[in-house]
This record gives sequence, C-alpha cells and structure tokens, in this order.
Amino acid sequence: MICGMADPDAISTTASGTDVELTLVMPCLNETQTLEVCIRKAMDFLARAQIRGEVVIGDNGSTDGSQELARRLGARVVDVPLRGYGAAVDGATRAARGKYVIMGDSDDSYDFSRLEAFVAKLREGFDLVMGNRFQGGILPGAMPWKNRHIGNPILSGIGRLFFHCPAEDFHCGLRGYSLAAFQKMDLQTTGMEFASEMVIKATLLRLRIAEVPTTLSPDGRSRPPHLRPWRDGWRHLRFMLLYSPRWLFLYPGLLLIVLGMIVFARLLAGPVIIQRVRFDVHTLVYAAAAILIGFQAVFFALFTKIFAIGAGLLPEDPRLSRLFKFVKLETGLIAGAILLLAGMVGTIGALTWWKNEQFGDLRPQAMLRTVVPAVLSMTLGCQIIFSSFFLSVLGLRTRRGALKSEED
Repeated sequence: MICGMADPDAISTTASGTDVELTLVMPCLNETQTLEVCIRKAMDFLARAQIRGEVVIGDNGSTDGSQELARRLGARVVDVPLRGYGAAVDGATRAARGKYVIMGDSDDSYDFSRLEAFVAKLREGFDLVMGNRFQGGILPGAMPWKNRHIGNPILSGIGRLFFHCPAEDFHCGLRGYSLAAFQKMDLQTTGMEFASEMVIKATLLRLRIAEVPTTLSPDGRSRPPHLRPWRDGWRHLRFMLLYSPRWLFLYPGLLLIVLGMIVFARLLAGPVIIQRVRFDVHTLVYAAAAILIGFQAVFFALFTKIFAIGAGLLPEDPRLSRLFKFVKLETGLIAGAILLLAGMVGTIGALTWWKNEQFGDLRPQAMLRTVVPAVLSMTLGCQIIFSSFFLSVLGLRTRRGALKSEED
C-alpha cells in the first residue's frame, strides 16, 4: 500500500515504482504479537510525513498467520523461502519500489513512527544511515548487559579498527539506505552476518555513511527472541575476521616472520644465555617454524582476498591488478627455485661434513646450524613455487575482470 496520498491505489499499481520514495522493510518470522503495531506505526509515519511510501514484509515462512495479518493492514508481503534474517531483509529489499529503504525488526523494539532523521539524511545524499542506540537511548530491559557492555562495544570497535568504518553502533537493526547503494553492495550472506556485511561493504565501497540517534525499547513478544547473543556474536566476529584477510592472516603472518627471523639470525651465530637460561638449536627450530607459518599466513591472505573478490564478497582492489602486472607466475617460480637451490647446497654441505666424520656422531649444536637453514630454505622454496601456481589460478578471474572493466 502506498501512503501519504489521497488516492493510494493509483500509485500502488505503478509498475515502475518511480512514484514511491520510501519503502519500509521488516523481516518476519511468526511475529503476530508485534507485527500489527509495527505496520500501523510505519503507515502513520508515512501519512504524517506526507511521504509516498510502502511497507514490505519479508516473510521467512511464518506459520502463525503473520502474512494474512500484514496484508490485511495494507502491507505488501514477499515470501522468502530461504531462511535467515539476511535472506528476509534481502528478499524484501529486492522487491522494494522506493528510492530509499529503511529496515527494522518487526518486534516493536524500534519506533517506526519516528523516522524523520533517517529520511532527512537519505535525502541529503547519504548512502547508508545507521541508527545509534547508545546515542538515542536504551530503555531498561531492551538489551542484555552482555550485549550492551561487552558484545556491541567490542564488535563495533573491531569493525572500526579493521575497516575504518565511521559507525559507532555497528549492529543497530534500524538503518536506511538508498536502493542504488543496496544494489551496489551486492550482499551475499543470509544470516545475522548480513548486518555486518552491509556496513563493511558500504565502507569498502566508500559510500557515504551517517548515524542518527535511535531509541531501543524492549520488544513486545512473549516468546524468546530469535537472537542468540553468544552464537550470533561469534558469527559476527567470525565474519569480520574472514572479511579482513589483513587482520586474520597478513598482520599475524608478518609478525611471525619478523620475530622468527630476528631469533633465527641471532641463534644462527651461536647460543644465547639470558639470566642463566640457554637458548640454542632447539629454539632455532621453533624460530624456523615461525617463519614458515608466517609465510603461509601471508599467502593465505592473498588467497582469501583474491577468492573473496572473485566471489563478490569484496570489491575489486586496484592494488591486486597492479600486483599481477609485476609479480607473475614466473617471478614466484624463479624466487622459489633460488631458495630451493640454496637449501640443496646447504644440504650437500651438511652431507659432506658428515662424510668427513665417517658418518659417525656429530655435534648437534654445530650440525643443526647448517641443516635447519637448509631445510627452511628448501621448504620456503617449495611453498613459494606451489603458492605461485595457486595464485596464478585464482588470479585468472581477477585479471579477466580487470581487463573487462578496462574495456568497458
């Protein structure tokens, strides 16, 4: 139903939807207790603000009559067979006719009758307008203490650290966005991670993001909410880690490489005694392992970034296109071959030394200072060669996409 006009039916039949400015989207799964009040508040807001708009319910398979209730109240219902919060919002948004969309939970925890600030920011040209519950107020009983004082602050802080997102309340469920921005974000997740993906994608795409104060009230349902704080909190954290190969793989990998090389180089010259504790070839082996793990983590960062771009999870990165112009398969093969050859030379030297000792017992402290670098060099060489082949395979799609973009 289109609100804010004398003759709504004349607009609701418009196929193109160009007359609709605002679509209010609500995901729904068995929400008969609160859905009516949410729809009425939304309709009243559209009429009072004289906005040509509609209410669209993304139903996720309700069995309590939520669909019939919504239709009776004048909302449009979109059946979304794929289960999940993100799937329900995505399905309803794709069916929206409005230029702008405001999404919010249908449990009456957000006030759909007070959306003026969201509309104002959208009309100013912002692509994503986030609600901020910590600025607008959290009423008693509206948010569990672990969410308010642990989960949300930590996850929002990680989001700002990893992605430099300006939003202070990363997981507020009331937010507005332009339909054009939504299409540009090309969101992929179907569960609770959908909320995080939206903010992350908007940030990575350099879309304009704003925040407005929002009040969170206790929901009006008598049953437990669909949200599971610990489980869903972990899902959000896991998603942000997977979405940021730099923090998950690259930075830890570089740290391991640097620390491993410092220890490795120092112990290669001889044992180190710190406060009567002797560090020798045994620690040298662990330093070599740190270098290997670090190199593997760095390559995993590249693997993940290229795969995510190819799968549409991350936007195209011009730096990768430049990297493929200068660092080719042959470059990795040459570097790997050099390390492999150096390791083989070291191995031959160790074997020669053992032969001179009539293949008898050797002093480990001396021999391992030759063997460990040789094994490390050969292992790194093989790792670089295999990783170069795999990067070349992953990069085929990225290079093809970059060439297509240049042609367009």
